[in-house]
Amino acid sequence: MAEQKIRKLNQLERTLPEGLVVDASWMERHGYSTSLRSQYVSAGWLVQPVRSTYKRPIGKLDWQRTVVSLQKLMGHNLVVGGRTALDLQGFSHYLSASGPKFVHLYGKEPPPGWLVKLPLQESFRFHKSHVLFKTLADEQGLQGGTLRQLQGPAEWPLTVSTPERAVLELLNELPLHESFHQVDMLVEGLRTLSPKRLQTLLVDCRSIKVKRLFFWFAERHQHTWLKQINRATINLGVGKRMLVKGGKLNSKYLITVPEDLGAPV
Repeated sequence: MAEQKIRKLNQLERTLPEGLVVDASWMERHGYSTSLRSQYVSAGWLVQPVRSTYKRPIGKLDWQRTVVSLQKLMGHNLVVGGRTALDLQGFSHYLSASGPKFVHLYGKEPPPGWLVKLPLQESFRFHKSHVLFKTLADEQGLQGGTLRQLQGPAEWPLTVSTPERAVLELLNELPLHESFHQVDMLVEGLRTLSPKRLQTLLVDCRSIKVKRLFFWFAERHQHTWLKQINRATINLGVGKRMLVKGGKLNSKYLITVPEDLGAPV
């Protein structure tokens, strides 16, 4: 019996890398019963960041390692997107970092409930990816070029939205969770986006608001890639969209925008 416990412990060291976290379901699937997990915790071979989660006592737990754990170990179809993805790819380092920091996760199903209870500085905000896109499911994004793998912690890749996808996810946060002025500064720096990738995403995008905002911001900053996008294939809907109370109506895209952002830069 003791030999079997040692063998299982050695196996755990191979399957659970330093700094990564798993939940009780993962442990059960890998043959670690509740009683065996309790013994490991009592002996100091495992620690529990929160109830029903386990990690080895070495290696710091941070949000990137947590997301890698969800993606690579526990098999959750979750993607880092929006402002977080843009930040990881160097597009938002000059923006204001005031207020709580959110890690934006996108997927079909929400992450496990214990995620928000972890003792991390960052908070997680989940978004349903199918609300914004019709057919670009998360698992198809890597093949379609709308998702990519970034070098994550401890050489584990982190799956994130490409900048083209992330900017549409960011625009969907306007005006409730992002400010026009912050997004304006960020879009100004997006000079190297792929028009082919943007075309695919804009055709697939469900949100009329997001598509109109995208073209409005892109025209405002006169990005060269905009000329290569075929607008005839992109549905911009009909009718007005009031996004800013008391704002100025843009007559071309029929959206209200802040008065001081009404003219091109």
